[in-house]
Order: sequence, then structure tokens, then C-alpha cells
Amino acid sequence: MVKILNVVGARPNFMKMAPIIAAINRRSSEVSQTLVHTGQHYDEAMSSVFFGDLRMPEPDITLETRSGTPTRQMARIMPLFEEVLISQQPDWVVVVGDVNSTIACALVASKLNVRIAHVEAGLRSFDRTMPEEINRLLTDQLADLLLTPSPDADANLMREGIPAERIVRVGNVMIDTLFQQLERARNSTVLDELELRPREFAALTLHRPANVDDPESLGRILFAVSAIARELPVIFPAHPRTQARMREFDMVAPVGVRVIDPLGYLDFLQLWSNARMALTDSGGLQEETTALGVPCLTLRNNTERPITIEQGSNRLVGSNPARIICAARKILSGRVSYAGRTPELWDGHAADRIVEELIARSSHKLSGQQHRHRVTAATEKGYGSMKSEHLLADSHCV
Repeated sequence: MVKILNVVGARPNFMKMAPIIAAINRRSSEVSQTLVHTGQHYDEAMSSVFFGDLRMPEPDITLETRSGTPTRQMARIMPLFEEVLISQQPDWVVVVGDVNSTIACALVASKLNVRIAHVEAGLRSFDRTMPEEINRLLTDQLADLLLTPSPDADANLMREGIPAERIVRVGNVMIDTLFQQLERARNSTVLDELELRPREFAALTLHRPANVDDPESLGRILFAVSAIARELPVIFPAHPRTQARMREFDMVAPVGVRVIDPLGYLDFLQLWSNARMALTDSGGLQEETTALGVPCLTLRNNTERPITIEQGSNRLVGSNPARIICAARKILSGRVSYAGRTPELWDGHAADRIVEELIARSSHKLSGQQHRHRVTAATEKGYGSMKSEHLLADSHCV
């Protein structure tokens, strides 16, 4: 019996872990699992409601470390997680994504010689001012098994010297969750509650420190959004961090921008999937809009998910108002029409491949040869030199 300890800490982790938990349950005669919630996101709107929406079990262990600066948060997580590992003695610690909980728990597992599997490995923005980039880089160096969503991620890891036998492309677990929950989301009444009609509004999310902690950057984005809101309503489920910064900077939402509290997964899926466009600085939403063909404008100068731009569903627009407004007007004019795209292995079965890999490697049945072939093929395509800032939409809009 393979013993797996799954770690979640923040809302993006829940969407990635839910299909893995379900896949393990389907192999319960071979695998046992324990779910640890570090408590990085702990309020009802940012955490608990997602467990119900995603039909995830309640955590077996909750550390309740709460918020704080990144270093203080990690300092609280690590000794508590160390106690859990010593008690549980798992074969694998599975961490997902790039939040503070991910690197904190990976560090502890590495010190205690517990094997680490990193889901969503290899993503790079090439911007080390992003806290998530440091978390990604360090977690991938520590991980024994790097489970990637796309060829560019394979190439990034190879370029950083990760041995090919540790890299396995499994696909995108976010898309597993999207496909699994799409029909349930159709039963959401959020559009009726907000008195919205499909394709007659835009959806906005904004939470990254580079955008919301800098009053000039936040002001530029809100200025651009105000221009878009003159042409169609903008619905803004505002992250608590963003709401706090707007109060601190004495900023109010522009006319036509409707600020609402954060939504649960199903309500938010129903909202953005029916939007005319999404404006976001989220990584996951770039992927989800790609799969469903919703035009997405990413309010960043780089992305760790360049495949979403290659597929044609996403545009980098940064915080430059002229670029944002121009790209939005192209969508509104009908000159941009995106179809849903599903890159290789974004088929709803990534979690099953992850569990199969964990079982196989636990019993030493897999040589890794097939994975070396996959990575080499990805590198030959030239993904290794792709940097997303080269794909900014300014040449079309400024």
C-alpha cells in the first residue's frame, strides 16, 4: 500500500488537488491518502466553501497557520508540518502549484528524506520579483518527481539541469477539475442573482502584489477598466487583499464596475465562462479560459503559462491602460474570436496519470525512458527559449 500525504494551503491548490484525491480514491486498494491543510487561506470565502464546491473531503489535518508575511507564514508552517511527517511517515508528499505552503512543506519533506512529487512543475515566468517564481524554482529543485502540464515546462526543467527521468508530463489538473465541474456549474444561479446575460459583461480578477500593492499600478488598471465599463458592465469578485488595498489607497471602483465578494468555485466558473471576456492576473484562469475559448486579457507583463498565448486564447496586456483598452475593444468589436483549445494531455485525466506514476515509482516498475523521449521532443520544438514577455500585445495596440 502506497501512503500519500497531500498538501493544500491556498484556494488555487484546492482546484488542483481535488481531482488527485478523487483519482486516489479510485485506486484505494493500492493507495491510502491523508489531506493536510496548512491554513494559508482560512476564511470561509477563500477556503471552506471550495471544499463543498469541489466535493473534496474535509482535511484530515489542519495546521491553522493563518496569514502573515511570507517568511512568517512559512516559519509557522514548517515545524507543524514536520510533526505531521514524523507522525504519518508517508511514502510521498504531494505538493501542488507555487504558494508559500508548497515550498514550506517541500523543504520539510526534503529535510526528512520523504519523497516529494510536485504537481504543475516547470512553469516559469522568468521574473524573480514574483514570489511565486521563487517558490516554483526551489520546489522543483527539491522534488523527486516533477509532474508537468505542458512541453514548455519540460524544457524549462531540462535547461535547469533536472534529470529527465524525474520529469513526467501528465497534463493539467486544473482542466480535470474544470471538465468535471462544468455541468454542475451550469446549475448556479449567480447570473440571475446579478441580473446578467451571457456575453454581455466582463469578469475581472485582481490579486497579485505587483498589481494591487502599488497604488500607481492599481490606478492604471482601474483607469483602463473604467473605459471598458463604459461599453459593458464589469463584474469584479474582489480578493480580500485587493479590497483592503483599495480602502488603504482611498480608491473606489469606477462607474460600471460592480465589486462583489469572492465567489465559490461553481459560481465563479458560471460567471467567467459566460463572460464576453476575462481580465485577470491569475495563472489558473489563463488556463481555464484557454480550454473553454473565453477571450482572456492577462494584466501582467509575463506569464508562466505561455502555452495559453500560443493557443490563441490569451493576451498579455500588462498594466498599460492603452494596451488594455485596445485589446478589449478588439474583442468587443468582434475582430477577435477564440475557440476552445485543449493542448496535449489537457483531457481531464491528468490526475489518473499522476496517481499511476506515484504507484509505479513506489514499486520501482518504471525506467523513465518514455519520459526522456517526451522531454527531448518538447525541447526540439524550441519551447526552451520561449519567454512570455516577448508575446506582449503592445505591437497590436500601442
